[in-house]
Amino acid sequence: MRRFDHLGDVEAFITVIDKGSISAGAVALSTTPSVLSRAITRLEARLGTQLVRRTTRRLSLTEAGRAYLEQARAAFSMIDDAERAIQGRDGTLGGRIRISVSTTYGHFRLPEKLARFAAAHPDVQVEVSITNRNVDLVAEGFDIAIRLGPLPDSGLVGRKLEDAPLRLVASPAYLERAGMPGSLGDLARHTCLPFIMPSTGRPSDWLFSVDGEEVNWMPQGSLHVFDDVLGVVSLAEAGIGICQTYDFIVRDRIARGSLVEILPEASGRTRPFSVLYVPHRSLSAATRAFIDMLVE
Repeated sequence: MRRFDHLGDVEAFITVIDKGSISAGAVALSTTPSVLSRAITRLEARLGTQLVRRTTRRLSLTEAGRAYLEQARAAFSMIDDAERAIQGRDGTLGGRIRISVSTTYGHFRLPEKLARFAAAHPDVQVEVSITNRNVDLVAEGFDIAIRLGPLPDSGLVGRKLEDAPLRLVASPAYLERAGMPGSLGDLARHTCLPFIMPSTGRPSDWLFSVDGEEVNWMPQGSLHVFDDVLGVVSLAEAGIGICQTYDFIVRDRIARGSLVEILPEASGRTRPFSVLYVPHRSLSAATRAFIDMLVE
């Protein structure tokens, strides 16, 4: 007699609870609600206890269901870790990597790195979510996240990817209309394009280096950009005002003349990008290889 021929029913139970309903679980598992309902009923019969209370409006766990869910999740996590640990031992990488990355890095730095990784490991499936939202790596099933800022004190492991230099820029049309700022003090008389930080609701500081001293300056303006920091670059290129952004975003625009660098003598400051992952979760060989490639 097979000891674990009911694991499909356990997976159905976990998925239904995680998704919040039998119908949502059915979509996630590409099956029908009736199939999942029967799977949970079989599991309850096997265990001799009710796991889920069903009503026409919602599902809720019994006390036994909560206890079983916790242990079942832990068991499936161990199976997942075992698979991750064994993948790639024969020298061929396979499996799947799920990545969450911010818009700036996702559009301007990651593509070249992904292309190299895909060429070297064609059997690895890579799923990329480009968003500025801070994701929950465990709950949302991401292997790694690439984010701006210092390494967080969040229990995550982080490896710095780079310190990205910043540049202050505006379009030739704007500078012809408003004039070229000659000092940081002149910026107060110009149209600045602040990006509003979602964590604080306040404009992100512009970072400068003046005579060897670090200066943080808060831009003020009547036009504020939320959610996607790349918006300030698009607005600056359209001639609306001045923005500060990363060199890797505007380098080509400056070279072709659609943007002009302002106050280069006050540049030199950077912001860090890091790759983050969960320390207690075993990384697959493919994920480890991808992280190593990122930090080369």
